Amino acid sequence: MSAAQILARGLGKDFGGRKAMNNIDLALGGGLVTVLGPNGAGKTTLLRCLATVLKPDTGSLLIDGLDPVHESDRIEIRRRLGYLPQEPGLAGSAKVFDLVDYMAVLKDHTEDRRRRHLVFDALERVGLADRCTDKVSDLSGGMRQRLGVAQALVGSPTLLLLDEPAAGLDPDERFRLREIVAERRHRTTVVQSTHLTEEAAISDIVLVMAGGEITFDGTPAALAQIATGRAWVQADQPVGVRASWRQPDGTYRCLGTPPVGATLVEPTLEDGYLLLSSVVPA
Repeated sequence: MSAAQILARGLGKDFGGRKAMNNIDLALGGGLVTVLGPNGAGKTTLLRCLATVLKPDTGSLLIDGLDPVHESDRIEIRRRLGYLPQEPGLAGSAKVFDLVDYMAVLKDHTEDRRRRHLVFDALERVGLADRCTDKVSDLSGGMRQRLGVAQALVGSPTLLLLDEPAAGLDPDERFRLREIVAERRHRTTVVQSTHLTEEAAISDIVLVMAGGEITFDGTPAALAQIATGRAWVQADQPVGVRASWRQPDGTYRCLGTPPVGATLVEPTLEDGYLLLSSVVPA
């Protein structure tokens, strides 16, 4: 199967009168898409709707032309889906292999020998093949997160949804995760959520969410360009600048409206995101 095609129009979701997601339009097919935004922006709500765990209150959603409103379509979508929720909720008494094997069964991989191969392959990819007989309770926090990734990867899904996948991972584990995602992006639609700008830099497309809405949809380079002419360095500590930090060489990097004669610098994705998110006045 080829990468999943996602088409969403006007998706909305309320919780107790609070709009967690409002009028979301998406047209995705292949590549790595990162949903970037602060906590409470609506990222998890969006991924839960794409994963068919949560039903939107408004709008329509099609995945490969299948409508999750219909049970038969929803079951077929889940066979093609790999999903890592923000809190996987792994049973501590279960064995590592058994948890991934159970997920493979749910995805309708019923032939024993092939399914075992798929399970070991997923565990190998996340560096847990040597822990397959261990109990989940014996794993570190980072290992449990990698186990959740293995569950999502098993069976080569055409749609891979990862909610804050780098949470709790050390630098080596994050690098391994980036390798896995980069390898999948050419034949899978990968949608990951994060509040870390460095995780968005490797994406094909970045969606910035705030207040339940998408405020930016474009490439990482285009997000960085928002800060063109708005990032500069100066020797003295800035006054009246809301976003600035001291660099190792003692100079200050600043964002906002530069003073006359300021030394402008090449903007980064983080610069563009901070300006877009109104952390810095426009």
